[in-house]
Formats: sequence, C-alpha cells, structure tokens
Amino acid sequence: MSTHVKHLPADERRAVTVEAVVELAAEQNPNDITTSAIAKRMNLTQGALFRHFPTKDAIWLSVMEWVADRLLARIDSAAHGIESPLAAMQAMFMTHIDFVVEHPGVPRMMFGQLQNAESTPAKRMAQTLIQRYAERIRTRIEQGKTTGEITPDVDTQAAATLFIGTIQGLVMQSLLSGDIQRIRTDAPGVFAIYQRGVRSKR
Repeated sequence: MSTHVKHLPADERRAVTVEAVVELAAEQNPNDITTSAIAKRMNLTQGALFRHFPTKDAIWLSVMEWVADRLLARIDSAAHGIESPLAAMQAMFMTHIDFVVEHPGVPRMMFGQLQNAESTPAKRMAQTLIQRYAERIRTRIEQGKTTGEITPDVDTQAAATLFIGTIQGLVMQSLLSGDIQRIRTDAPGVFAIYQRGVRSKR
C-alpha cells in the first residue's frame, strides 16, 4: 500500500482497508491479524485507521460485507442468461472456485468467523451470505425440476447444502495441501459427480 492512501476520501479509504485485510488473510491466520498490522500494510497510523472504523469488529464486518457483495455479484453474473439450470449452477460453481483462487484469504476468514463461539456482526454476515447463496441454488434446483433437467425426487434443501459443502470441502483440501491452485484442477470432476447425482435420468 502506498502513502497516497492517506489522501483518499473516507469511502475509498475504508475500501482499501478491506482489501488490505483480505491480502493479509492470504498470508497469515486471520485471527492473528492486528489493527497494527493493517495500519502498517496501509502506511497509516492506528489512529488514522480508527477514524474510519471505531473497532476491530467494525473492520471485520466491513470485510464480510465486501466478501458477500462481491461473491454473490460474481455468481449472479456468471449464471445470468444461461437457460439450463444445471449449466447455470456449473457456471456459479466454477466462478466461486475462481473467486477463491483470486482471494485465498477469503475462505480462511469465512471459516474463522463461522467457528467463532460468539455471535458477532461479522459472523452473522457470514451466515447471511451462506443463506443468500443457498437460496440462489435452491431456486436453480427448483427450475431444473420444472424443466425436467433435475430429477423431481431430489431433496432441494439437501442438494443446495451439498453444492455449497462441496465447494467448502474443495477449499479445505486445497488449504491443507498448501496449493490453492489445486482447487481449479479438482473442481470440474467434482462438479460432474454432483451433477450426475441430481440430473434427471430421462
């Protein structure tokens, strides 16, 4: 981060702060990120940082809002105009994978927030993101049942949960292996198995 950050308008300063946290989370355990480290990354003092965020929790809430807005916008854009529900779901799946590769700190932050024993605003935002995501998948599954592309006896809720859980599993394995690029290699075959499980046999 360059020193020009000091001269940015307030909204842009907040956005740059969020980006700094996302970058730091790709390099270290998100739970270990301090306001001092964030300020240092931005070439700011902690005092300057707290003029825009009253608390560290406020920073994390903004980060989770950033993740939710961008991820949902990306998957919505990927599925836009695709008539086949399963093809739309595949586009959403692969777009989510690309998002993780571009921002490897994001899943670390998500897992960290969801494991938090306390009900913080950031944790609630992470939960809301998953709920909003699942609703989009449920909609596509129901569309697939209507068109005959998805077998009608599929449990819509379970299939949506499995869709998201499959991505989470891929992410976890890539983090454990230390090779985030692995997720791009594994994702197409994994989605093909998911698709066979829900596709109509007619």
